[in-house]
Amino acid sequence: MPESNPWKTLDSRIVYTNPWITVREDQVIRPDGAPGIYGVVETRIATGVLALTPDMRLYLVGQYRYTMEQYSWEIIEGGTDPGESPLAAIKRELREEAGLTADHWVAIGGETHMSNCHSSERGRLFVATGLHEGEAEPEGTEVLALRCVPFQEAVRMVTAGEIQDAFSVIGILLLDRLLREGKTFT
Repeated sequence: MPESNPWKTLDSRIVYTNPWITVREDQVIRPDGAPGIYGVVETRIATGVLALTPDMRLYLVGQYRYTMEQYSWEIIEGGTDPGESPLAAIKRELREEAGLTADHWVAIGGETHMSNCHSSERGRLFVATGLHEGEAEPEGTEVLALRCVPFQEAVRMVTAGEIQDAFSVIGILLLDRLLREGKTFT
């Protein structure tokens, strides 16, 4: 199959925007030649961090996810502000959500496409070690709980379906693979 774009965009308009997302509707010619529409949700760059202690414990944050109407345990995540790098954003999120700072940061996995069927959201994952505790400063939209679990417990939570957030699943399983291959993060 060719890797070139089989879609032709005829027109594009913003349907809705707020500080976190923009919804765009494109008038298109589909790959089969018929006219159509394509809705796209545009977002900030997503960031996630696997915050590891020296004894291989992982910080998880719990919060109620409005969109899914359920409580969710996840790695610490956030989005970039305009002009902010993914690394600067996740350092801010780690401090805000968990009250932690870290001495060592390693990007893992390259760019992740979060839900590319309807969203342009891209994500970046990091491992943080050399952690220092401080005071959390969650945003007004966040009511958070913090847990620090053995890393293999987090892997078990993923395989048991107790962690369902896709970015967390990807990050935990990717880190597990890297650790099994002998990668170190100090």
